[in-house]
Amino acid sequence: MARTPAPGTRERILTTASRLFYAHGVRAIGMNRIIAEAGTGKNLLYQHFTTKDDLVTDYLTRVRERRSDAIRRALDAADDDPRARLVALVAEIGDLVTRTGSRGCAFRNYLVEFPDDGTAGDAPAAVARGHLADVRAIVARLVGELGADDPDRLTGELCLITDGLFMQAAHRDAADVRHGADAAVALTRRLVGA
Repeated sequence: MARTPAPGTRERILTTASRLFYAHGVRAIGMNRIIAEAGTGKNLLYQHFTTKDDLVTDYLTRVRERRSDAIRRALDAADDDPRARLVALVAEIGDLVTRTGSRGCAFRNYLVEFPDDGTAGDAPAAVARGHLADVRAIVARLVGELGADDPDRLTGELCLITDGLFMQAAHRDAADVRHGADAAVALTRRLVGA
């Protein structure tokens, strides 16, 4: 007879896997390590997550929800002026990447680990690409509200800034990341005329 999972088992597994995947990468973390660190049995893990892809998808979905909420809060806290909102978006990312333990962007990290993923049915890559597309759409919408002469170019430049923030967080020391975050906000202000 199958054991009934204790309340919170699924959450404990997902929380453990999320921490490990972000800190070490998805490829580096096997299911046995998640089982050991979550303090659960193999059967219980597989009751909640049939495959590692299911677990990775839920991890990225959780990150996507949290990132979307953080972006929404940053935009809501800014003036209605699209310039202020673009600066707020970059500043929010700057604050995120300067936190202790930041390894950059969970979505970009996943896509770097699995560059060939993205075929139909690859749920983790779909979540990652979906979030990145959503953020680019927010930037493009705000740039469109500016009435910029070349909105595609400005959108690309601003997305390059955010890409750079996440990239340097993955491999630079804390002082460099803080300096880069400050520079990114200043550059954004110049680009949007804020």
